[in-house]
Amino acid sequence: MNPLHASVRRIQDAGKRDATLLEHELLHAVIDDEGGMIPELSSPSGNGRINAHLIPWFRPISGETFDEAKHGSFWVNKIHFHFAGNFPCFPNFGAGGLVDGAELPFHGWSANLNWHFVKSGTDEESGAAWACTEMKSQNPAMPLDMLKIDAIIPKHAVHYSSITVKNNGTKDIAINPGFHNLLGAPFLMPGCKVSFAADRWATQPNQESSSSDECSQLRQGTEFDSLEKAPLASGGHTDISLVPPPIGYSDFVVGAIPDSLSLGWSVVTNPLIKKAYICFFPGQAAAVEDDIVLRFNCFLMEYGGRHYTPYAARRGGTDLTYCIGTENVLGSFVDGIEESRRAGKLLGAPTTVTIPAHGRKTLRYGTLFASYDNSILNMGIKSIQAEESDIVVLGSGNSYVSFKADPGFVILKRIMAEM
Repeated sequence: MNPLHASVRRIQDAGKRDATLLEHELLHAVIDDEGGMIPELSSPSGNGRINAHLIPWFRPISGETFDEAKHGSFWVNKIHFHFAGNFPCFPNFGAGGLVDGAELPFHGWSANLNWHFVKSGTDEESGAAWACTEMKSQNPAMPLDMLKIDAIIPKHAVHYSSITVKNNGTKDIAINPGFHNLLGAPFLMPGCKVSFAADRWATQPNQESSSSDECSQLRQGTEFDSLEKAPLASGGHTDISLVPPPIGYSDFVVGAIPDSLSLGWSVVTNPLIKKAYICFFPGQAAAVEDDIVLRFNCFLMEYGGRHYTPYAARRGGTDLTYCIGTENVLGSFVDGIEESRRAGKLLGAPTTVTIPAHGRKTLRYGTLFASYDNSILNMGIKSIQAEESDIVVLGSGNSYVSFKADPGFVILKRIMAEM
């Protein structure tokens, strides 16, 4: 396949899921209609490819739809029945429930329901291949429509995505959206290094873990300023920037991205295979009026601490799901819209964005998965800078690597405008 040519086509993913495939030589991205899930984001490896994204061992391929009576006792809720890789969380990241008179599922309509395919095409000027899907409001009490563009650009090892949220109502609506990136084997392995733009971190207050069935190694209800010195519940500190093997713990921390940054980002590097997984999005310093700015990096460490289904085969069994989440969001931990509205701020950063009555705002997001040379990025990332047609990644020793990219989302904006 020619890296100068990007293509798009409709396919049927595993489990008889309708999906879109965006591909060129540097990157394959499979986007399911169901929940906007991206089970595959793959990069060349010898004569084959390596997938960065988690496909849970319990994700069915039977083609069945979720039935509470039949599947609820094991999968617990619908999203467990189909989640994989990266997916958008709109209008809420985290907890659902009744909000403004509308019932929201965990991680929102966008991650649980089917996106409606509208059309696809190729941008004549850039050669980008793109697909457009939409999701209408599921309840007139929360009249939010969503339009999503997924795209890849020749020579860029990046999946670009934009979601425009339109408020058709007469009242402003505060929401807490995000993207939920989950990484698994074969890309994820012990020794991977994790880096984020955030410079202040917190664990969730007043509880030992996010579930009474989970085992957390970190001290809850505390703040810290370095992943390399995260506070342990047992006393002392640990370096959570270095991915361990399964160790029987599951943890979640939230970090605030400085207002001074023009680009928000998160990075996972694998020093053994020398590949980097980088998420990037507009920072507060470069935001324009219609931007949804993600103010938080969230780091989920799923290292074997969930001894319940569907992560384990039975209650009290071995957690078979080894993954991490580099999630970039707005919100107060994983507590949904109501708590994010109540909190207002976390670590000094706002926890919601307001979609004005009869107005709209857009979240633009890039996910890069590519190889890098020598050992420049092996020990983590200091910073990422946006250039006109590159992102410049500063590693240890002030050495850097440049990746072809469109950090200003110029091409994605043009495709959206033409829609």
